[in-house]
Amino acid sequence: MNDFLELYKRIEYLRNSGIKMKEIVDWVGMAPSVLSSLYTTVLPAYFEGSKTMPQEEALDQALSLVNNVSKRRLLSGLEETLQRLDELEPAERHTQKGIPFVESLIEEMSLSARQLPDICGVYTSYSLSSSSDCLKCEPYLIALSDNKDHIRIGRLNAYGEVQWGIGVNGNPQNLYCLFSESPVPPLILVTLYLQIPMFKNPGQLRGLYLGLDYNRNPVARRIVLIKESENTDTEEFLAMKSGLIAKEDFTPEQQAYYDYTCQTGDYIKMCTVPSLRMDESDLIKEKKMLAL
Repeated sequence: MNDFLELYKRIEYLRNSGIKMKEIVDWVGMAPSVLSSLYTTVLPAYFEGSKTMPQEEALDQALSLVNNVSKRRLLSGLEETLQRLDELEPAERHTQKGIPFVESLIEEMSLSARQLPDICGVYTSYSLSSSSDCLKCEPYLIALSDNKDHIRIGRLNAYGEVQWGIGVNGNPQNLYCLFSESPVPPLILVTLYLQIPMFKNPGQLRGLYLGLDYNRNPVARRIVLIKESENTDTEEFLAMKSGLIAKEDFTPEQQAYYDYTCQTGDYIKMCTVPSLRMDESDLIKEKKMLAL
């Protein structure tokens, strides 16, 4: 298990240091789809399963979630893969000169790490599901990076895939969380705008979630994060449960979260309009389609 955790943390470190997945797979000699499956699905599922079952059984169950990772090749090549990853070091980053916004973002990342309020920990988020009338439950991690140069944001989505990004708090009352739903290009950006209450060690964060639905249409919706622990251990975060919660299974607290995040007016979405005319009639047509 320690080797798998070391593998996961090393890939995470390299990606957070600006090394692209393509560079990592080229370096270790692994197919991009295999490394992506390991990082986003197999290893998180293995860490979670190891909490309740023998490690061998947990590994078999995690591998059953994908169809492109061979157990024999994974185990036989694990030591060499770790060695190759240890030899790969990120080059010194250079600011994108001439792009003021990028320079400002990099500066804010560093400042945010030094000024991070007392909100670090693992959270369970609740928001509206895009696929059904259920409450979506997804764990989040807010922590300092290993080298303490930026705020690290992690999300374990409803389907067990983990995504990593950054956090920036440009002012004491807001935290902006940015990450991509895809581990490799193209970028599928997700942004959370969270309010930071004037409260010591707040147990709840509220905000807005902006991303794309299953048809790649923009959507904005309410989200609430409930703090579970101040521990920022990656393994604990990856072992948390995510998924969709049906109405009949709600606890009283989850009913309150549903009432807050999943009612009319709690989300804004768009749809693809057929036979565009590129005038105001398209706007009228879209609103009618959304009302159906």
